[in-house]
Amino acid sequence: MLCGLLLGLAASAQGGEFIVGAGTHLLNRTGDVAPAMAMAQQAGIASLRDDAWWSSMELQPGVLHTPAEWRKYLAEQQRLGLGNVLILGYGNQFYNRDAKPIAQTVRNGFARYVDEVTQRLKGQVDYWEIYNEWDIAKPRLAGDADSRAYLKLVHDTAPQVRKNDPKALLLAGAVTTDGIEKGFAERLVQGGVMNMVDGLSLHPYVHCAKAGGGNTPEHWAGWLRDLSQQFDRLAGREVPLYLTEMGWHSTGDRHPCGIASNTQAAFLARSFLLAKTVPAIKGMWWYDLVNDGDDPADPEHNFGLVRQNLSPKPAYAVLKALSPLLRQGVFESQATGADNSYQLLFSLGGEQQLAAWAPGRTRAVTIHAGGPLDGPVRLLDTRHPEAGSVDSDSHWQCQGEQCSAQLALGEFPLLINLGKARWLPPTAAQE
Repeated sequence: MLCGLLLGLAASAQGGEFIVGAGTHLLNRTGDVAPAMAMAQQAGIASLRDDAWWSSMELQPGVLHTPAEWRKYLAEQQRLGLGNVLILGYGNQFYNRDAKPIAQTVRNGFARYVDEVTQRLKGQVDYWEIYNEWDIAKPRLAGDADSRAYLKLVHDTAPQVRKNDPKALLLAGAVTTDGIEKGFAERLVQGGVMNMVDGLSLHPYVHCAKAGGGNTPEHWAGWLRDLSQQFDRLAGREVPLYLTEMGWHSTGDRHPCGIASNTQAAFLARSFLLAKTVPAIKGMWWYDLVNDGDDPADPEHNFGLVRQNLSPKPAYAVLKALSPLLRQGVFESQATGADNSYQLLFSLGGEQQLAAWAPGRTRAVTIHAGGPLDGPVRLLDTRHPEAGSVDSDSHWQCQGEQCSAQLALGEFPLLINLGKARWLPPTAAQE
């Protein structure tokens, strides 16, 4: 028996096209970046995120230059019509041995770097992100992980960027899961970070949170919904959220936190769809586009949508199939059943699209709609995304204006085309 929990959102809640993004490590690469960027564009990815390292720009004390690799990367990005996020960050060897910009001398050097990079790349960047994962204390970035030091950096950096590149938007935070759980993100909001920037960026990885299903997209989305509500309460207004890193690595049983590549693909589909149900989330950048290496047991080598040789993993084809809905579809409502099945309704191009899945074992679930509907159920099965939208073996059965069809739901979402028909959420009475 299903118990319908309905969540309705106004179409305007998304505030524009949802950003489907991916992280890259291409900006500082000396080789040809065009093939990887072309694959991103072909998958419907709209924005790429990369590091505009201070250390790459200031190779001699006091002498700043724009690396040739950056110019090549940005030119190719512009040619392909891709958007971007560039990170202002990390230390420089000439300033207290790569220390975070906390001491005044390091801050002064960082400010000069910010001034130069934002002036030189003016008009070529959609989002500047102020530093990356400040909440982590790393030996090579020795320094204070306290939120006050980071808020001071944002306070000093934001006006520089606004002045030099006024059309670009500003993100702050890039807070890790550990930082979120320890209250770092909340302290930023309480400290007034949203008075200085346009969005709060988060890196809410859950791949190692396996206890109680904590690493699943469904658990993850519920956590993010609660976080968003808490941030809004603290700020007294909606806090726009940008998930500038998120993903699961496909190391399988070679790593305690690993999952199989097929599961990675299913998790990608469900996480992107569920991200659109949280009104404050404006976009998500999958980490990352290309595997960072060839070691099948190394997590950092297995987050990618494609392998080092650019051969696609299952997740790539899934994102390619879903990206039109993710980018332009409007989330309307959802129902979560007592049997742990999910139905999410979207509108796209004047038609209704229902995403439905059931984590765990495959089971039969009845889909209800207000007709007229007849013939086979037309759907896209994300387990076989290359097939596109097809007529399934299931058929609509109607009594008057009440139509239903039984479908086998599993871990991969089905994208069911309802056309102009009205979706009827499952209720105990219908079942």
